[in-house]
Amino acid sequence: MSVYKLAAQLMQDNLAAGQAQGFNDQELAKALMNEVIGVYRRERTIADIAHELNFLAENLDEDADYAFMRP
Repeated sequence: MSVYKLAAQLMQDNLAAGQAQGFNDQELAKALMNEVIGVYRRERTIADIAHELNFLAENLDEDADYAFMRP
């Protein structure tokens, strides 16, 4: 299993657990994102984390090419 498939499965498991406790998906996603950033901060600079988050934000459209890709 790839790390991305593992992450997707863990997310689905956690969303189900959160719903069982009365939390909606958006609330849990935000809390998990905060935890992910906490893990990043253990070994990465704030600037590096910001760069990663900006890259992800700029490439949210799954149908568009990444900004650095050439036609």
